[in-house]
Amino acid sequence: MTLSKDELKSRVYREIDSRADEIVAVAEAVADIPEPGYREVKTSRLIAGKLRGLGLAVREGLALTGVKAVAAGGYGPGPAVAILGELDALIVPGHVRADPTTGAAHACGHNAQVAMMFGAAAGLVGSGVLSGLAGRVVFMAVPAEEYIEVEYREGLRAEGKIAYLGGKPELVRLGEFDDVDMAMLTHTMPTRRRLAIGVGGTNNGCVVKRVQFLGRGAHAGGAPHAGINALNAAMIALSAIHAQRETFKDADTVRVHPIITRGGEAVNIVPADVRLETFVRGRSLEAIRDAEKKVDRCLRAGALAVGSRVRINTLPGYLPLFNDRRLQAVFRANAEALVGKRRVAPPGYHSTGSTDMGDISHLMPAIQPVAAGARGTSHGDDYVIEDHELAVINPAKIMAATVVDLLADGAAAGNEVLARHKPRLTRRQYLELMESLRREELFEAAPAEE
Repeated sequence: MTLSKDELKSRVYREIDSRADEIVAVAEAVADIPEPGYREVKTSRLIAGKLRGLGLAVREGLALTGVKAVAAGGYGPGPAVAILGELDALIVPGHVRADPTTGAAHACGHNAQVAMMFGAAAGLVGSGVLSGLAGRVVFMAVPAEEYIEVEYREGLRAEGKIAYLGGKPELVRLGEFDDVDMAMLTHTMPTRRRLAIGVGGTNNGCVVKRVQFLGRGAHAGGAPHAGINALNAAMIALSAIHAQRETFKDADTVRVHPIITRGGEAVNIVPADVRLETFVRGRSLEAIRDAEKKVDRCLRAGALAVGSRVRINTLPGYLPLFNDRRLQAVFRANAEALVGKRRVAPPGYHSTGSTDMGDISHLMPAIQPVAAGARGTSHGDDYVIEDHELAVINPAKIMAATVVDLLADGAAAGNEVLARHKPRLTRRQYLELMESLRREELFEAAPAEE
């Protein structure tokens, strides 16, 4: 007997409810072992073990720490739908659950993400509904979404261990998305009013810059005139960047936010080696390219002002995120059916943050909805998951139900999403674009006339 979609979803929901304590325990266990990107060894091992417990064949060590399992439907060929969860934590030493040694903490809710991914897997596999679905479901725990520890990751790249500093771009390079036709990932958000779910909007993209000002050391008290102060060059450059902000168009949602990662060698030495990192974010690649030209000009200006050199290393960051509207509509219908229409946020908002789900959205139909259940400020020391029903169980059910809708009835809905979607880039074009964004420049100010 062929079951209806509603009957299949009911089975999935019952299975998730029966394992709710286990699913929530995964979120809590991951929160207790926070690890930053490309270092998520314990987290990866935990998630791989949970997926194996469902009887799935699991591949580990993808892009160093990624995990992937594939479950086949029993109703013939069809699209491969991926449910993703992110493994990595941030560095927030003041967080209540920060690792006392590394300062890592799940201040963005990725612990809930991997738990809801596992929850969706448990619901789809444990309920037995896959026998009535076409195609395949791919469960992926992906590393290194938070673009941090740039120097460390550049070291991994120099060693040939990775090519890209973000986890999803690296998995694309390795071909791990070649067998995926569409993808979804639900992020967490602080609870606002009575909203439980948002279907997602657009996000900024970004490039990343590592900057090194090279001056000349001298005794800071006895002979400062003999030195070239690289910190002064950096401060002038930062002021020049601030002076550019009025030239950024509001519609481009440009964000530039540098930090000094090295300010000098010792307080009694004229700083000769000063380093910055910054993102240059924007709503489109055109906006990013325009803004980063201005940033580079300001960096050169700082060096020119004091007669130093500046090395500008530009790295590919993330592409702007575009949710596929048809895939989004399937998710929204399931969200409204589960929590009620009034508790689902309207679409259309734009986030000035960046995510490597943007890269995936250029290659295939992709969505990044959001789920309530957190409190505090995203990336802040007060961000924690406080309502696991909202932050983990509900999105697990909605993503699993979305898979049912896409792959039931011979994957009619999934095939339609694919047929109507026009990718912005092929994999080859994507990789070529990423490499085109990578460059290094050494600017040396002309020596002052004697």
